Amino acid sequence: MQGTPLVGRALWGRLLRNRSFAIGVVLVLVMVAVAIFADWLTPFDPLKSNVRARLAAPDAAHWFGTDHFGRDILSRVMIGARISLAIGAFTAVLAGVAGTLSGAIAGYFHRLDQPIMRIMDALMAFPSIVLAMVVSAVLGASLTNVVIALAIATTPHTARIVRASVLLEKEQEYIAAARSIGVGEWTILFKHVLRNVAGPLIVRLTYVFAIAILAEAALSFVGAGPPPPTASFGSIIAQGRDFMREAPWITVFPGLAIIACVLGLNLLGDGLRDVLDPRLKF
Repeated sequence: MQGTPLVGRALWGRLLRNRSFAIGVVLVLVMVAVAIFADWLTPFDPLKSNVRARLAAPDAAHWFGTDHFGRDILSRVMIGARISLAIGAFTAVLAGVAGTLSGAIAGYFHRLDQPIMRIMDALMAFPSIVLAMVVSAVLGASLTNVVIALAIATTPHTARIVRASVLLEKEQEYIAAARSIGVGEWTILFKHVLRNVAGPLIVRLTYVFAIAILAEAALSFVGAGPPPPTASFGSIIAQGRDFMREAPWITVFPGLAIIACVLGLNLLGDGLRDVLDPRLKF
């Protein structure tokens, strides 16, 4: 029982010594803190219009300027961080659950491999963003439907990663030993195999998180994202595209916020991969 805390501390020590992981964690934590405490940090009501301050350039009162309704861009970006990060997080959870279950079952049970993976191949035949647009258009514009659309689009790649890891893991000697003492196949799969393929899955989900934030911006830009007046990074950019010449700050600042989120998540994923992937240790 004393080994587990020591292993945990050693793992955290390696992670914190990894520069990519450390920088990624800082960026992600800053964005998460802004999202959580946005209600107290926003200097103005993000939904309140002010015609007199319409399209005001960044100044001491409005650090990020205002939009065509006179709404403070800084406040909207802070609230938008909450919406965009929530979409990314829920997409990663749904894609993780669906992709893990389908990939694990396909990789462990040979009879189910072909039917499950053919469904995944059919979904992968479409570009992810196009598939997400189609699903979102069919279901309708709402936060829940955007998450469902993005989860459907990102599940096939997650399933393939889990399947490949399970195919390798189920050939290990400890699996044969577990079978020899009468451990059931489902118990072996969920209690032993999945525990040992968690590393690649965790890394994949950090990228799904980042992909979902970018995809939400793309969906909002074409009108398939969260409906107004919901403020997300993508919806703020979409609303400012008609004012790029006279008020570029409407799109620049939420764009920089997207870059910060995606960069942080990618660096976080790179750091996790470097530490958790044993093939990179040699």
